[in-house]
Amino acid sequence: MKTTTNTQAFIPKMYCSLFGHNYKVTKQVTYHVKEYTCSHCKKQLTTNSNGNLIELTPKFQEINDILERIHHSRMERKQRKIIASSPY
Repeated sequence: MKTTTNTQAFIPKMYCSLFGHNYKVTKQVTYHVKEYTCSHCKKQLTTNSNGNLIELTPKFQEINDILERIHHSRMERKQRKIIASSPY
């Protein structure tokens, strides 16, 4: 039973090593920062401050959560400002 578990975990990694990762956007933190996950091996990446893809560590996950909260509150504030200044 243990051999099949190891084989099942090995196959996606082998696929990605041969053909490359197939990243999908799993979370859009801001307009420029996103989180990606490989559909085969489940490896997670995010964009750093320079726009490069890096591995999603707990530190970067916490940074992304805070950044998303700040971005969301700014967008809400902007919408309220637009509605308040509307002539209708």
